[in-house]
Amino acid sequence: MTKTLISFGHGYSARALARLLLPQDWRVIGTTRSEDKAPRLMTEGVEPRIWPGADMIPALNAATHLLISAAPDDNGDPVLAELRDEIAERAEQFEWVGYLSTTGVYGDHDGDWVDENTPLTPATKRGVARQAAESAWASIPGLPLHIFRLAGIYGPGRGPFSKVRNGTARRIIKQGQVFSRTHVADIARVLAASIAQPNPGAAYNVCDDDPAPPEDVIAYAAELLGVPVPPAEDFETADMSPMARSFYAESKKVRNDRIKDELGVELLYPDYKSGLKALLAQEIGV
Repeated sequence: MTKTLISFGHGYSARALARLLLPQDWRVIGTTRSEDKAPRLMTEGVEPRIWPGADMIPALNAATHLLISAAPDDNGDPVLAELRDEIAERAEQFEWVGYLSTTGVYGDHDGDWVDENTPLTPATKRGVARQAAESAWASIPGLPLHIFRLAGIYGPGRGPFSKVRNGTARRIIKQGQVFSRTHVADIARVLAASIAQPNPGAAYNVCDDDPAPPEDVIAYAAELLGVPVPPAEDFETADMSPMARSFYAESKKVRNDRIKDELGVELLYPDYKSGLKALLAQEIGV
C-alpha cells in the first residue's frame, strides 16, 4: 500500500525528508503559499497544493501521514486554524503525525544543558508561539503526534559561507553564549526513523553533539575558505537590529540522546566542523 504524506508548509526540512521518502514509492503532497514554487515541487516529485486556498479534503482523505512545518502566526497554528476539525475527525486514520517545533520552547538556561524533560519556559515571542502550537496539536484526541524540537538549521544554501565571502559575517561575542545546531540531512534522517517506528506522544530534540558559540562557527568557516576571520564585536555595544539581538536572548546546550537511543539515528554531521566541511565540498564539487 502506498503511503501518502501531506506536508503542510513544504519548506527546507520537509523537502529533505521528501528526498528520502519518494524513492521508497511514497506519495508526497506539499502545500505552499506561492504559485511560483509549485513547478519546483513538481520537478522534485511532490504534488503541490496552493494553500490556504486549495481544497485539502481529498488529500486528507488519502493521507496516512502528516508533517507540519508551517510556523504559527498571530492567529496561532495556521493548519489548525483552517483544518482542526477535519484533522480531528481523521485522527485514527493517520499512522504518524509530525510537528516541527524549535528548541526555543526551552527558553534561556544560561548555557546549561536541556533535554526533552526540561520544563518549557520560552523567553521569546517565537518560542511562546511554538509552545502554544505544540499544546494545540497535542490536544487533539487520538492523534499520533510526534514533536521535533529543531536547533538552528543549516545545510546546502543555508550556511555561513556566503556572508563570510561577501564580508557581511559578524563575530558577535556574548560571554557564555552557546547554541545548538543541526544539519538538514540529519533532520530528515530523524523524521524518517520516527516514521519507521512511531511512538505517539514523544518529543525529540534534533541537534548535533557539539553546541558551540556562534563566533566559533564563523571563524571556522573563514578558516575553511582561507579568508581573514571577521573581527570580534562585543554584544553589548554592537549595532544590531532588535531581531538579530533577540537571537542572543537564550543560551543553552541541547541533549540529543533520545534520537540515538530510541530511534537509532547515527548523525551524518555530529558537529559543525564536519557539517561545514561537507557543505564546502559540495559547493565546490569535490
